[in-house]
Amino acid sequence: MPEDAVTTVLGAPEIGRALTRIAHEILERNKGGDDVVLLGIPTRGLPLAHRLAERLAAVEPSLDAAHLVGELDITMYRDDLHRHPTRPIGTTTLPADGIDGKVVVLVDDVLFSGRTIRAALDAIKDLGRPRAVQLATLVDRGHRELPIRPDFVGKNLPTSLSERVAVLVEEIDGTDAVTITAGEARA
Repeated sequence: MPEDAVTTVLGAPEIGRALTRIAHEILERNKGGDDVVLLGIPTRGLPLAHRLAERLAAVEPSLDAAHLVGELDITMYRDDLHRHPTRPIGTTTLPADGIDGKVVVLVDDVLFSGRTIRAALDAIKDLGRPRAVQLATLVDRGHRELPIRPDFVGKNLPTSLSERVAVLVEEIDGTDAVTITAGEARA
């Protein structure tokens, strides 16, 4: 791939199908969605969590999509705060029933090193005690630095460390796509 070339690996239809598949897998693994809570990790994990909730409710009409989703701010739990100390602190909102005894599904756009998910796990322990925590990610690009593995994956996307993966979502970027940008090889 030439340097700085952008390749689209998923478009809107593929993203839609991946989210539908993930929603069905969540319902199957958890024997329904009655105890499921989706916590979206900002920025792009949150709209993905809302879309998953809509798909869960479409399959199980007894579910209310609006009551399945929360937002999990992990800013203060990150292990790189010393490198970027001036981060805006976001908000954490939980569904009305909280997370105690629930199956929490963390939703993020790209799984890379695993450090974001480690921070999310630390944040969850301060919010309550879920029965289980699962991970749904649209893209798993590998290169894990921590022993974290997703339960639900839209697309496994082997990449080199010099490549950049970007997830674009309609709600934020005006379009749905997953792109890879080639960069300079690291020495």
